[in-house]
Amino acid sequence: MSMINWDEFEHIHVIKRLRHILASWWNVDVVFTDERGHLKGFDGSKATYSNPGVGFVFSKEAAQQNLAEFVMKTIDDLRMSDNKFALKKWDMTGWEIGIFPIMIENDFMGTVVAMPFFRDNNSQTRLTEVRDRLAAFGASSDVIDKGLGKIKYLDDAERAHFCELVNLVAEEVVTLHLEITRREDRIRELNKELGSRYKYDNMIGKSRPMQSLYALLDKIKTADSTVLINGENGTGKELIAKAIHYNSNRKDKSFVIQNCSAFNDNLLESELFGHIKGSFTGAVKDKKGLFEIADQGTFFLDEIGDTSPTMQVKLLRVLQEGTFTPVGSTETRKVDVRIIAATNKNLREMVEQGTFREDLYYRLNVISIRVPPLRERKEDIPLLVEFFLQKACESQARPRVTMTKRALEKLYDYPFPGNVRELQNEMERVVVLAGEETKILPEMLSPKMLEVGEKSKVQGARLQGKLKDALEDLEREMIREGLRRTGWNKSKLAKELGISRAGLIMKVEKYGLDKRKIARSLGGPAGSGSGDTGT
Repeated sequence: MSMINWDEFEHIHVIKRLRHILASWWNVDVVFTDERGHLKGFDGSKATYSNPGVGFVFSKEAAQQNLAEFVMKTIDDLRMSDNKFALKKWDMTGWEIGIFPIMIENDFMGTVVAMPFFRDNNSQTRLTEVRDRLAAFGASSDVIDKGLGKIKYLDDAERAHFCELVNLVAEEVVTLHLEITRREDRIRELNKELGSRYKYDNMIGKSRPMQSLYALLDKIKTADSTVLINGENGTGKELIAKAIHYNSNRKDKSFVIQNCSAFNDNLLESELFGHIKGSFTGAVKDKKGLFEIADQGTFFLDEIGDTSPTMQVKLLRVLQEGTFTPVGSTETRKVDVRIIAATNKNLREMVEQGTFREDLYYRLNVISIRVPPLRERKEDIPLLVEFFLQKACESQARPRVTMTKRALEKLYDYPFPGNVRELQNEMERVVVLAGEETKILPEMLSPKMLEVGEKSKVQGARLQGKLKDALEDLEREMIREGLRRTGWNKSKLAKELGISRAGLIMKVEKYGLDKRKIARSLGGPAGSGSGDTGT
């Protein structure tokens, strides 16, 4: 079991909301400790506390050490009992604290500690005791008065709700740690399975879709067939075309590129086939067309789906016979050119609609390559990020920067409609905004990426009203988000939430979280999902 990265959990949306609820209702502060009781995710210079007394105590190294000893003794006591957590008086301060173990696969990994509160209603005696303890530590009268004014007495009902919320924090740490660990294990297994092959020419990726692409490119190295590359904008279709050319028998000849949507028909015809002097106004001399320039080499026709029916006829002739006629000429010329075409459109549908010639489609589609969008190969994001950051730093002659795990998580959550090109632009942007910083933090990313990350998380709970209703709201949202995340695998989600599968099914029915309704509200197909989805 890998160690918990405590710094990550300080910033997780669900945990932040739970801590905010505890602070709003009872002025309770929550901290984490590792398995030795030492504070984790703690930065004394930046930490803020609902109770200033807690902040003062944790500013003292002796108090941190005392807490570590107290936590370790409490955990030893819990191991000898059937209790899952402990509410105990911390003698050093005089107030009560809650200690909730974080157990991952039966291993004790740390604790969630919540404080301060009182369990008995003899408030004057307890307040005097806390005042004396804080004064002995050297706290000012102002800190003591403000701290004492915030400590609340929790009756039996409130303590039950308090324990449920703090336990949710501990469970969320476990869930998130397991998710991150599974993701890291998946990438590690993939890397082990695929060895060192993470590049094919200038393409980068170790994911399964990219490995399938590399395998296909290997197979067509020696072929001379026409290739049709299908893919969204920004996926790297031109890189693939170059890889095909420079790994083929034509690699020592010309590689010519033309975007078919860049010109109108007349200009495109002149560009592709050339013209003779005097063929139109401005034709002051003969000009070779790109097909002639590409003779013996490879011609990459990008955005082939944007060509007109008239141009499609002329392209078909070159593909079938290898001949063309320059603009204004009656002389037919012959070339030997390998055609690689690319499009972000569905040519099959265009054929059915009558906007693309069927015979040209089949001539182009001898070998078909589909380029996966970035959202289907998110395992490649770390590799691409590292490459683009290094490239951006080199172009700006500045020291290397690295991406923090929290920032990388935001990139995983984002769907990247602009694909690899959008990721490259984002990395160039953050390198500029980083200034002298060597770490890329989440707040440096584009607002659209941060917004998507927040929307994918549970959106918190109400801070007013009855505790029971607020807890039900939070429970409903956690189950709703969990169902979406696990693909409605109730067995898996029940294990993550620490409840029985039958109990989860009852809660799903209670809150009306019907799979089809949820799928529609989340924008997915009603029948999507995998694994155990039965009720």
